[in-house]
Amino acid sequence: MCGIAGILSPDLRNVSRQRLQQMTDSIRHRGPEGEGFWINAEGSTGFGHRRLSIIDLTDAGAQPMHYLNRYTITYNGEIYNYAEIKETLEKEGYKFTSQCDTEVVLAAYARYGKDCLKHFDGMFAFAIWDDDQKCLFCARDRFGEKPFYYHYSYQNNQFVFASEMKALWAAGINKKMDNEMLLNYLTLGWVQNPMNKQQTFFEDIVSLPPSHYLIYKMENNEPYLEVRSYWDIDKVTELTDVSSEYIKGTFLELFTTSVKRRLRSDVAIGSSISGGLDSSSIVAVINKLLNNREHQKTFSAVFPGFEKDESRQIDEVVERFKLENFKVSPGPDDFITDFEKLSYHQEEPFQSSSIYAQFKVYQLAKEKDVTVILDGQGADETMAGYTKYYQWYWQEKIAEGQWKEAKKEIEFARQNGQQVSWGWKNYIAAYLPQLAANQLNKISYKNQANHPDITADFFEGYNDRTKIFKPAVTRLNDILYFNTMQFGLEELLRYADRNSMAHSREVRLPFLSHDLVQFIFSVPSAMKIYEGFTKQLLRLSMNDLLPKSIVWRKDKIGFEPPQKQWMKNPQVEERIIESRKKLVKQGILKPEVLQKPIHHQAAHEAGNFDWRYLCVSQCI
Repeated sequence: MCGIAGILSPDLRNVSRQRLQQMTDSIRHRGPEGEGFWINAEGSTGFGHRRLSIIDLTDAGAQPMHYLNRYTITYNGEIYNYAEIKETLEKEGYKFTSQCDTEVVLAAYARYGKDCLKHFDGMFAFAIWDDDQKCLFCARDRFGEKPFYYHYSYQNNQFVFASEMKALWAAGINKKMDNEMLLNYLTLGWVQNPMNKQQTFFEDIVSLPPSHYLIYKMENNEPYLEVRSYWDIDKVTELTDVSSEYIKGTFLELFTTSVKRRLRSDVAIGSSISGGLDSSSIVAVINKLLNNREHQKTFSAVFPGFEKDESRQIDEVVERFKLENFKVSPGPDDFITDFEKLSYHQEEPFQSSSIYAQFKVYQLAKEKDVTVILDGQGADETMAGYTKYYQWYWQEKIAEGQWKEAKKEIEFARQNGQQVSWGWKNYIAAYLPQLAANQLNKISYKNQANHPDITADFFEGYNDRTKIFKPAVTRLNDILYFNTMQFGLEELLRYADRNSMAHSREVRLPFLSHDLVQFIFSVPSAMKIYEGFTKQLLRLSMNDLLPKSIVWRKDKIGFEPPQKQWMKNPQVEERIIESRKKLVKQGILKPEVLQKPIHHQAAHEAGNFDWRYLCVSQCI
């Protein structure tokens, strides 16, 4: 796990060790254990690297790394199946001088070219320079666990890339807010553009989308830049004529393999545990793999006295598996102390104070000398873990003519304590999904246009209805795909990457093995939502491994601190007021906002405007 940086330009004044040093110094937190630099013989290509040693702690794993006197790489991430790939390549005659996965990436690229990406089970962002072809090949993992940002300027004749935006700013790239993104965040809470995965909050910086590769080279003295997808989820093909036992068994096998691969490390590994099903499932499988040979180290954020505190569930899992558990209980004073540092590492605005709770969990892991943490992100988006998914499942049933089954499922949800909102509009949406999507788009735009605090000039100058997008949902898989691949999951992965790397920790996500995810999308919807329970497949698979009180919990609690209470803290209120003033001065908010009382809201409440003002003020 590391930080990467690079510069390519035929104007040799753009490529220098000093400039690369400035870039890597800005992301030292991503790799505090070492640094490396390389500039090619022509002086037109330079790489920088910061190292956090995880596999092969010797100098043999240092980067930038070279292979066959032709390829040079700067790489951030882990290829979890590197041992299997290495064995295959060795049989084909490829030689290795290290025990790390970096060299395996280089050899795989030498053997397969861009098709090497099809072989990787991992999280990664890397750049490889091919000195024979004078070509740069960059790639990012399938779901976007690892970041890759770049700036390309035809006028200045340069291509600059890095793990974080701050490295690009350190290289002199302009820091200018993208006001279209800013408007969508302030009014709708969106931190991504679902219509353009490359867009960031800053005009001159582009994100390489997940599951994409990039090729950059000079052709006839003209720059050539190509960005293409190399993988996607098949959300249509469904398993047929298979039993639920087969599905459960295959899921558990794939999940266990994913966890086992993510335990490969030459440094200490632990897990975060929230008290929910996802993180508990991970520690249960680890316990099974370890066969009770050692106590797992686990890390939790708890909030005693808060109605959504999950200390009791955490303690139940800890006791079941005899875990070594460490807890942190951040409060509003801690939040004020750390807010600027948190915002610095996140770089772009974020949704709620839940991100801070995660930040403190990873800090706790650092204090206990655990470098790698397994975490549960991805399960909710792929297996329908949020209660909002109920309506899409019921609409799928209605569209298929299964009215009785739909009514039964609605009643089961009510019996499980869910607040069911279901009426004639849902029946229309079931039969006319595109009409429903269009209506949702109109509602979002109306909410944006009617925002009480945004100035007319700012709205008129930067609103773009083409950036507001809701998908037409005909099946449950449609909305799961949207949240997994287009809008939702990647923002959670950004939070986790920045929070973990702020403390030089590596986070690994077993639910995001692409083979596992593809299998989940192939199973019938009734294996995701059934009899009023979300994530049915995971519950069935964990039924014999976890306490029933965890497996069959009826309350879905997001990882959530008492944000509403925190916002009532005088120091937090003072910061919100100052943030409002800053946004008024810049012509974004109306002056009248300064006379309004602060609206204290919980982390996941809609219309959390004051929280957004607070976050944005740190970015502009």
